[in-house]
Amino acid sequence: MRTILHSDLNNFYASVEILRHPELKDRPLIVCGNKEDRHGIVLAKNMIAKSAGIKTGDVYWEAKRKAPGLAELPADFSAYLRVSKEVRKIYERYTDRVEAFGIDECWLDVSDAARIFGGGVKIAEEIRRAVKSEIGITASVGVSWNKIFAKLGSDMKKPDAVTEITPENYKDIVWRLPVEELLYVGKATKRKLNKYGIFTIGELARTDEKLLCGWLGKWGTYLHVFANGRDETPVVRRGEEQNIKSIGNSLTNYRDLDCDEDVYLLLLLLSDSVAARLRESAFSKARTVQIMVTDTSLLHYVRQGKLPLPSRSAKEIADFAFRMFKDLFPSKYNVRALSVSVRDFLDGNEQLNVFSDVLEEKKSDDLERSLDALRRKYGNNVIQRATILKDERLKHMDIKGEHVIHPENYFGK
Repeated sequence: MRTILHSDLNNFYASVEILRHPELKDRPLIVCGNKEDRHGIVLAKNMIAKSAGIKTGDVYWEAKRKAPGLAELPADFSAYLRVSKEVRKIYERYTDRVEAFGIDECWLDVSDAARIFGGGVKIAEEIRRAVKSEIGITASVGVSWNKIFAKLGSDMKKPDAVTEITPENYKDIVWRLPVEELLYVGKATKRKLNKYGIFTIGELARTDEKLLCGWLGKWGTYLHVFANGRDETPVVRRGEEQNIKSIGNSLTNYRDLDCDEDVYLLLLLLSDSVAARLRESAFSKARTVQIMVTDTSLLHYVRQGKLPLPSRSAKEIADFAFRMFKDLFPSKYNVRALSVSVRDFLDGNEQLNVFSDVLEEKKSDDLERSLDALRRKYGNNVIQRATILKDERLKHMDIKGEHVIHPENYFGK
């Protein structure tokens, strides 16, 4: 049986800022977007701010009213990345199987090391203490035999704690939790499961798999496997991410598309989810964009092209995708489905292009990462582009969470 850890760095952005500004450690502190650019939304807060009632997603002036003496700092993702890399070095003392899940979370497969160091819980405790003493921040660590339950464990006790979920205790610990606590159960899936009387992970686990597939498609099988502790997805070694050839998403729209505005709207929605997953991955940017268009006769049209400069910007991907679409369909068309994918990746160490506007690129990237942080906390629809709000059906659709085409090596495929 495997030994899997999931380490979650507590209040990560705020904790890093306190490392950089120790004079603020006894004050309520928030990390927020740029107030001058009207992105002054709380991305993270320390425990003092949390106890004052400040929530991630509050606007900064609202947070200020809740906590007198509140310290406000802008997000600095380059600093957070540096600290994240230092923490990763601690993980790699025990295993080379370390898989990032965002900037502040990682899975570790310590199956071999557990035999040497005396078990998964002991390793988790050593990591927790090392992160605290060497880096100066805290981590919550879950220990289990699969990735899904290890992550659930890290969420259970915060901050600075270790939780073990075993084959003997998981029904007592996991099955009583609300179904939305299970990884990959988004708001739309929760609503659908609740509709059929499934409110806890245990109820999901005990539901017939064929019924779940009827309601959720292939995701019914995946969630049934997860809820019953049968997840066998591997923790990916550094470098194995290169096996991923593309990251993409597609959608069959609720109505046929016959005008440029509607096509661009859907391409932007798909590009938003693709760009977000690109930022979550081990890659920094993509060079190539591909679209596939399915018309009402169910004929498929594919066009692929290289971006002028490598990018992870949703708007740049959508704009380029739309230009390729117009090459395919300069005038009349009736579109049933669209797909957007990116490939030809750069790793995280690419050189800056001398012709790019570095400051503008950083500003745009910081904004998109800020939105990523809010969406991870509150769901993918918590903040949307104004353009998308024009469509009553699309604005309620969780494209990233509920319409995902996973990378080619997902679940070992």
